[in-house]
Amino acid sequence: MSMSMNKFKLFNFLFFCMGVVAFNANAASLDPKVPYPAAEPGQARQVIHLPAVPMEENLKVQLMVGKTLKVDCNQHAFGGEIKEHTLEGWGYPYYSIKALNGPMATLMACPDQEPTEKFVQLRGNDFLLDYNSRLPIVVYTPADVEVKYRIWQAGYKVEEAVKE
Repeated sequence: MSMSMNKFKLFNFLFFCMGVVAFNANAASLDPKVPYPAAEPGQARQVIHLPAVPMEENLKVQLMVGKTLKVDCNQHAFGGEIKEHTLEGWGYPYYSIKALNGPMATLMACPDQEPTEKFVQLRGNDFLLDYNSRLPIVVYTPADVEVKYRIWQAGYKVEEAVKE
C-alpha cells in the first residue's frame, strides 16, 4: 500500500510541476496591458516597461507628470494628485491623475529674457515606486499631459549612525 501511495504522490507532484511550467510559459506570452482598463475619453493610458536588471531591490522609479511649456525665469509647477489604484481581480497597481492645476509660478521679474521650453511638472508628489520589471507602470492622465520617469539607485557605500 505504501508503494502505491508513494507512486500516487510522485504522480501528483510531477503533474503539478508540469502545470506550473505550462502556466509560466503562457504567462510570459500575455500582453501585460490586457487587464488594464482603456483610458476614458479625454484621457491617455501611458505605460512604462522597465528592463530586467540585477538587484532590482536597490532601484526606485520616480514618476514625473507634467507638460512642456514656454516659461520665463520663474519657478513653475503644477498642482494635482497622483492616486494609486489596484486592478480588481488582479492585484496589480496602476496610477491616475484627473487634472493638473495651474501652472503656478514665482513672481520674479525677468527683464530681457525670452521664454524657453521646459518640462513643468507636478509638485508635492515625489512619487517613488519600487522597481519591478515584471509589471508595467500604468498611468492614466489627461490626454495633453506627459509622463516621464527617472531611475534612482542606492549607493554601494553604507554608512553607520553615530550613537550620541
